[in-house]
This record gives sequence, C-alpha cells and structure tokens, in this order.
Amino acid sequence: MESQRKILIVDDAPMFRELESLFLARSGRVITAAGGEEGLRTARRERPDLVLVDQFMPDMDGLALCRALKADPELAPTPVVVLCSSDRGDDRAKALRAGADDVIGKPINRTSLIEAVQRFLRFAAVRGLPRAPFRARVRIDDGHADWYGVARNVSRGGIFIEAHKELALSHEVSLEFDLPDTSLSVRPTAEVVWLDRDDGGETQGVGLRFLGLDGKSARYLDDWVHERAALPPVEAVG
Repeated sequence: MESQRKILIVDDAPMFRELESLFLARSGRVITAAGGEEGLRTARRERPDLVLVDQFMPDMDGLALCRALKADPELAPTPVVVLCSSDRGDDRAKALRAGADDVIGKPINRTSLIEAVQRFLRFAAVRGLPRAPFRARVRIDDGHADWYGVARNVSRGGIFIEAHKELALSHEVSLEFDLPDTSLSVRPTAEVVWLDRDDGGETQGVGLRFLGLDGKSARYLDDWVHERAALPPVEAVG
C-alpha cells in the first residue's frame, strides 16, 4: 500500500522537517534526519523508498549525501529529490549532476512537492513530469555554433525540440526561448538525453533535460505546464 512507503526527509531546519512531514503525511511513512551524516546512516538502516534532502546543510550537504546514496549499490536505485533554496541555475545543475532525480525550489509549494514524491512512489514505473505541448522557436548554442529548432513540448524538467542537426548524447547546450502568453524568456543550459531518428537514421528531434534553470523560470514553467497540459498546442513561432 502507498501509506507503507518510507520517505526519508533530511533537513537541518526543524521547521522545514515538520512542514515537509506534514505535507507528505498521506504519501507514506515519514522518517526524518537532522543532517547529511545522520541521513546517510538512517538511509542505510531504514532503506527508504525515497529521500528528500535539503541542498544546503552544514555538516554533509545535500549534494554530498546524494552522491553517497548513489554510490552505495544497495541505495543507488532510491529516488533522491533535492530541495534548493537558491534561485541560481547553476545550483540546480549541481544537484542534477550529483545524481538528484528531481530538484524542487524553496519556499516549498505543497502541490509541487506531493506531485514530485508521488510520481516516484505511486506507480510501478516512474512517471515523467507533466508536459504541455507548444510550438516555439528555440535558439541553441551547442558550444560551436548557434542554430534554431522548434519546440514541441516542455516540462519543468526538459524540452523536446524538432531539429535535424546531430548532437551527441550527454552533450550540453545553452537554450533560449520565450514562454508563450508570458513575458518570460527562458535561458537554461540542458543535456541531450535522447534523439528521435527516422527509419533512415536521420535525426528528427532531440530530447533535452534542463540543468541550469533559475528558480523563477522553474516556477513559471511548473505553473504554465499545469495550466496548459490538457489544452491544444500554443503557437509562439515568429
């Protein structure tokens, strides 16, 4: 049963541990730790189904804990969600590079937190982040040249771009696109995670995971996607 799943919350601030425990009380059995070293000991003892960890802690911070969990063969499959109080895109990128399965900003949005946890715990297979279809021109800097593709859908975690230029898996690029019906211009860095090829092996599109995405853009994207996920595609191509 879902209520029997173990959720380990690691945060050095008692107020946040209590708040996160309250938000997730119906999602599973919550256990807590007041720091990274205690969190690692607790994870090894309790074998949680998910770990929720604050990125910035004084002893062992969330990134060091995440790396330690992912380096442990018995704990490596455990999803780790990092809570980040910084709005800096490179702090989010550091968490993902440390092995985080998702990154959520502070202050905590109750709905976003519960959805993030439930997509790892509720179903037999991990569900992807909610996506909204839209059509927008995207500038791509691949480190060698600037070129353009057309976005087809987006989530808080990434974007699919229709493009015919070859990119290697794991290659990092810089993106720039406008979010339709807002004044927001999104400028994340991103990593190539999959390629869409036709029967002849020609690249038709590229799936990218956002790495360096600032907190404001992440919040806008989250709200924008939730509002439009069930609506027809939004046109925003100039």
